[in-house]
Amino acid sequence: MKYIIMCGGVTLYNIKDTNDKVPKPFRKIYGERLIDRTIRQLRENNIEDIAISSLSDIFDDIRVPVLKHDNAMTWDGYVWLHAFYPMTDPVCYLYGDVFYSDEAIRTIIQTETNDIEFFASAPPFSKQYNKRWAEPFTFKVVNTEWFFFCVKWAQELHKRNKFKRPPISWELWQLIKGTTLNEIDYTNYTAINDFTVDIDGEAEAKYMELHGFGKPSRT
Repeated sequence: MKYIIMCGGVTLYNIKDTNDKVPKPFRKIYGERLIDRTIRQLRENNIEDIAISSLSDIFDDIRVPVLKHDNAMTWDGYVWLHAFYPMTDPVCYLYGDVFYSDEAIRTIIQTETNDIEFFASAPPFSKQYNKRWAEPFTFKVVNTEWFFFCVKWAQELHKRNKFKRPPISWELWQLIKGTTLNEIDYTNYTAINDFTVDIDGEAEAKYMELHGFGKPSRT
């Protein structure tokens, strides 16, 4: 199975107390960029078939292949969906701006599926978790035909303004499972209930470092 780290956006974010601007996967926690951390964690679990999906050349200096999804997909609409680089073979899509726990990475790798599996946080949240809402983290896909049909379907529904917000992971998962749109269904997926979190800004990064969650033993 190929593991693709999705770095779809090219927006640069300000880093507090500096003049630096970086894409979210380049944010550092414990001195290590998110993208480097995820690659390291995968390799520590004997995963070597790793790639990045991105629109930007900024990831070209990382020692894994970069799949330029703008060359493969020309859909109009919500750009985030383009980061699911089209595959026909089994593939696991991880999010480039997520700070994964080691246990979360092991769970994702070890969870078997013959179809499509979704990994996310959900109530009740772990005491280590620092947000008030559930978050998506990973899609593991064997049934690529159905998966990409649903991705295109989500794209079309977005054009028709059928979503309360842009179609993101929860909405896509609801299409895949045939559950009610615009209502998060806290079932039918693998829950990751620890400190694994989407790093939206400095608050999440500081929270991780303050509590020492996920600090590599080598540091």
